[in-house]
Amino acid sequence: MICKDQGGYLDEGIEERDGRRIRVRPDRYVKCECVKKKRVDRLFKSSQITAEFQKMGFKNFVREGRPDAVQDAYECATAYYRNFHTIRNTRRNSIALLGTPGAGKTHLLTAIANCLMQTEWTDEKGKKKLGIPVLYLTWVDLLNELKDDFDLLLTKVQQMQQVEVLFIDDMFKGRKEPTPFQLEQLFAIVNYRYLNNKPMLISSERDIDQMCEIDEAIGSRIYDMCQDYTVLLKGNRKEFNYRLREA
Repeated sequence: MICKDQGGYLDEGIEERDGRRIRVRPDRYVKCECVKKKRVDRLFKSSQITAEFQKMGFKNFVREGRPDAVQDAYECATAYYRNFHTIRNTRRNSIALLGTPGAGKTHLLTAIANCLMQTEWTDEKGKKKLGIPVLYLTWVDLLNELKDDFDLLLTKVQQMQQVEVLFIDDMFKGRKEPTPFQLEQLFAIVNYRYLNNKPMLISSERDIDQMCEIDEAIGSRIYDMCQDYTVLLKGNRKEFNYRLREA
């Protein structure tokens, strides 16, 4: 560690030339690479993305021999990541990968999340920053978050509303329909993000019509936010589901 855990060091701008020490530039303070690593480590820890999921990237997503819709999902996910900083503060700033289990929806959205947390970007004031905060929750996790501790409900809902990027995996998963209370809280989360142009990454086995059947206010907002980056993966499960293909 060059900075000896100080976060940076003074670069004196001196080089060795022909056995002599020569100043080649003025002194300057340099931030150590360890600062970037600590920042990224903090983002990954707060994201709730597991160590196993942190390995998911675009490079290790298997495309060979997969159906066209899976190829489309890959192209959609990579395009979304490339364009994120252009669209992040607009209404249509989110992505939804929907349909058949095992098609790679979670892998691709996790790849986006992992890349966002490590990306250097420049804000409106021209200041360089590292990493976009992401919060990952499965649908089951989200329901548990909402019911486990009623006293902390407002704090948890606010966290889901305000985090820079919210990733909900397997939305509306399960045989039972959400309760009116759960839908009320989910609407509060989705509507806040909708009104404040805060991006969402959504995977679900349900399509938009099915989401609207559960709650049209939620489904229509998700459609509006994701309409530029939505792929529906439907077809023979043995072709789409990589687990069955491998078996």
